[in-house]
Amino acid sequence: MTRSKLYYQPKSRPNEDEIIDKILDIYEAHPVYGYRRVTACLRRQGVIINHKKVGTLMKILNLRAIYPGPNTSARNHADMVHPYLLKDLEINRFNQVWQTDISYIRVGKGFMYLTGIIDVYSRKALSYRLSNSLSVAACIDVLEDAVTKYGKAEIINSDQGSQYTSDLWIKKVKDLDIKISMTGKGRCNDNAYIERFWRTAKYEWLKLKFIPTVEKLKMELKNFIKWYNNERPHQSLEYQTPDEKAHGFMDKFYNLPTTPQAPQQHII
Repeated sequence: MTRSKLYYQPKSRPNEDEIIDKILDIYEAHPVYGYRRVTACLRRQGVIINHKKVGTLMKILNLRAIYPGPNTSARNHADMVHPYLLKDLEINRFNQVWQTDISYIRVGKGFMYLTGIIDVYSRKALSYRLSNSLSVAACIDVLEDAVTKYGKAEIINSDQGSQYTSDLWIKKVKDLDIKISMTGKGRCNDNAYIERFWRTAKYEWLKLKFIPTVEKLKMELKNFIKWYNNERPHQSLEYQTPDEKAHGFMDKFYNLPTTPQAPQQHII
């Protein structure tokens, strides 16, 4: 017998439950970490473990690193791209400029696409649609809903995604006699108001909820739109809500009597 075998004392290893607790702690603190970075953090804590084992445990726990999702802004036809019309434009009335865009929302192990339209002057969310694909139909449905409920805009701004450079979208907008404006390539700030709306939806509402199913997402979106339009004060609006800003302009424009209560919310 060798001396090393005689004096060898095996090191204690944490059991799987302890490892899982540590993985959950790391993921809670850093949800952008994938299994390789989680493995590195575990090793720094003295846990000897293979990255494949960490990957397996994270898969069982349904833990995925938060990372940018599918690109929803791929072009369709370059000749259908329209110029950006909002530069140096003074936006001072409701229905002067709308912005529209598509984002993705995580649901359980997958995601859904969310298309929306907001009024830039009031930041009011006018219409939205959930879809399981990047379809032009959802964009057109949202536009038709907004026009039916609030009248048409003078200008509608979008990115250069394939949905907004499609023949169907261009024809529909022109048939409604709305001017088309598109952000410059790689210039997401040109569509900043609806990008900020997506951030509010995700980080101030949806990420705080447990959304395992599409039905749950639909319910939470309905609640979010009601809260966003009726209750959330905006610093850029002098702490008015979007509904107060929108209806305050319309009351003044049409000489309607004002009331201290918030206007009735349109639920889409």
